[in-house]
Amino acid sequence: MLHHRITGASVAMIAAMAVPLAALADGSIAPREGWVVIETEQSYTDLVEATRTAVTDAKMGLVTQASASDGAKGQGITIPGNRVIGVYRNDYARRMLEASVAAGIEAPIRFYVTENADRTATLSYKTPSHVFAPYMDEGGSKLETLAGELDKVFEGIASSATGTDTAQ
Repeated sequence: MLHHRITGASVAMIAAMAVPLAALADGSIAPREGWVVIETEQSYTDLVEATRTAVTDAKMGLVTQASASDGAKGQGITIPGNRVIGVYRNDYARRMLEASVAAGIEAPIRFYVTENADRTATLSYKTPSHVFAPYMDEGGSKLETLAGELDKVFEGIASSATGTDTAQ
């Protein structure tokens, strides 16, 4: 049987690890180029569920999900809620790859739900046009058209999930 002994050094190490976690407490995402950032009055849990529903309603695929807060919880650590939700669909993938194989590294395109200090949540995402910008020389008008279509799809998902008009 393996036993762990907690020493003063162990407590100090754990306390030192908590300092960076405290820096996450705000959870806010600053506006930045190519991103859409929507602050809501919804709780983190409600916004995650609303985003999942909006993805399904838009007939897009919920391809991946990852949550550092869920992972931390499994380790007995509490951090503000955050979830990355990867969204795409096979017909878009085929068109993307036809235009640029290199752009395939960017799929699925992600939404990011973060919990704020006041227990509300924010929905953020990079616009597909921004995500695919580095591949436009290679992908040309086919990739540009696809990115524009996806911009509208992602705008609709965000609008539906947050109950706001996200038109830029």
